[in-house]
Formats: sequence, structure tokens, C-alpha cells
Amino acid sequence: MKVSAIISGKRVETISASASVHDLVNSLNSHHVGALVVSSDGKKIDGIVSERDVVRAMPGKLDQLIGMHVRDIMTVDVHTCTADSTIAELMKMMTELRIRHVPVVDAAGSLISIVSIGDVVKNHMSELDSERQALKDYVTSGN
Repeated sequence: MKVSAIISGKRVETISASASVHDLVNSLNSHHVGALVVSSDGKKIDGIVSERDVVRAMPGKLDQLIGMHVRDIMTVDVHTCTADSTIAELMKMMTELRIRHVPVVDAAGSLISIVSIGDVVKNHMSELDSERQALKDYVTSGN
């Protein structure tokens, strides 16, 4: 199965690198997401920032966190995939790199969506359930 199957109709939220961490936290909360793609124009990926990045910025800097900006805590080395990537390839990348969010780009490298580990697990569970049901139907049909 391809990534295109799980991004259909899925929106990706972005934030500017100059936004405050306060704005970031509010945006993560209001959109009910765990990560935002950092982009100045909604297409070019400048980085990615997640709840995990906020938490990792806290030790020893809690009093400074309110004055920090997204650019101060974002990840700039962003791993991406395309809509034609397979779910298996995506699962392997996410597992090996220990990442939870992967932006999806088109052939030109422009942002088109984002996939979370939750999306991948949900899809995998659905595939397993379909296989289980097909096997059950096969066994009960007597073939």
C-alpha cells in the first residue's frame, strides 16, 4: 500500500520559524496535532517542530522558554517521503530514525501532507484486520 492511501484529504499545518514557542504550543493544541511543519510559504520545508522538541527544550531553560522561537527548537534535518512511497518503507524509516512525523512531498519537494506514526499504525491494524477476516471467511467457507 502507498502513502497516498492514508493522506487523502489530510491537511498539514505549518508554522513560521519566527513564531514564538507560546504560539507553537497554542497551535499544536488548537489543531490537535503532535507536530507542525516549519514553513514560510506552506510549501517549502524549513524544518519540523513537535511536542517532543518543546519538552526537550525545557530542562534548564523553563524560564527562557516563553521568549524562545520555533527556530530555536525545531529540527532542520527533515526526513520526508512521497505519496508513492510504500507504507512498509515509511514504517522502516520511522522505526530506524525514531521519528513520529514525516512530511509528504511532491516530485518538486513541495509539502503536500504529513503522516504520523498513529496514521501508520491505524493503517497497519486495518490491513491486519482485513487479512484476518479474509482468512476467517476462507476457513468457514470450506475451501
